[in-house]
Amino acid sequence: MNDRRTRYPGPIAEAKKHPHTLNARGFAADAALAQVLDTYPAHLIDINLYDYDDEGQASLKTGARGRLSGEGLLEAIQGGRLWVNLRGVETGCPALWAAAMEAFKDIQATYPGMKAVKNAGQLILSSPAAKVPYHFDASGVVLFHMRGRKRLFVYPGDETHLPEIAMEQVVARQTAEEIPYSRAFEAYARVIDLEPGEALTWPLYAPHRVENLDRFCVSLSMDFQTWPSRLRNGALYTNAVLRSRGLSPRFTDGMAMPELAARWAASLALKRVGGLKSRIATFERDFEPEIGAADGAGAIRA
Repeated sequence: MNDRRTRYPGPIAEAKKHPHTLNARGFAADAALAQVLDTYPAHLIDINLYDYDDEGQASLKTGARGRLSGEGLLEAIQGGRLWVNLRGVETGCPALWAAAMEAFKDIQATYPGMKAVKNAGQLILSSPAAKVPYHFDASGVVLFHMRGRKRLFVYPGDETHLPEIAMEQVVARQTAEEIPYSRAFEAYARVIDLEPGEALTWPLYAPHRVENLDRFCVSLSMDFQTWPSRLRNGALYTNAVLRSRGLSPRFTDGMAMPELAARWAASLALKRVGGLKSRIATFERDFEPEIGAADGAGAIRA
């Protein structure tokens, strides 16, 4: 059954699982993770704590790396409610990245016409009860799950569930990846549980959210860009700049490839002259990880 989750074209038409062997190679073991955390550049570690109101709306607190050893930080994550992203896996964990790229090639080969021109990754370490709010990624994604049990909710990518104006704001880095959410969306979600050794793909831009199922989880999220996705992202950025100037550009889902290419070219020039300054370059840090603290989040120490 074709269960395309987005109105934007692309080679991936529905959410689908693929096998991988990264979990069998020791990358997600405690000792390996503690060593990675000991040496990983602090500026590439995002430590997040999400809270939710009765309507499912999320609020975010961000944490500083703090002074815990890799082993201590791992313990705080495993005993708390934290979602930790280690960005730049391609340079921070080269052995894991090499293995993941081999697995990605096998997955890419199952989608005729798909050719990634750029790949990047983040290693995700998340507490047993952690959840990530409703959002979309401005790229293709393969989620390699290596430890624990994870549940994903994948939603349609129509204008109701994925407003293009909100997409523009994310691509232009005016907001984070979160987009407007309503509990009514749950009636349209496809629910997928992931076990270690399973990777998940879904259509370009498809909105989704994530819940851990009461276990510490380890995943590698690999972003990939194709030329069509790069052109569309450039068009979204250009539209965001035009909209900030009081104009009303038409949505990119009505644009043919030549118009998308022209908007992408314009985005390169706009970025060179600072078309829109990022509003999410820095976050004020609210806590640092602490073993035994509520949610694993303690006070920042001077």
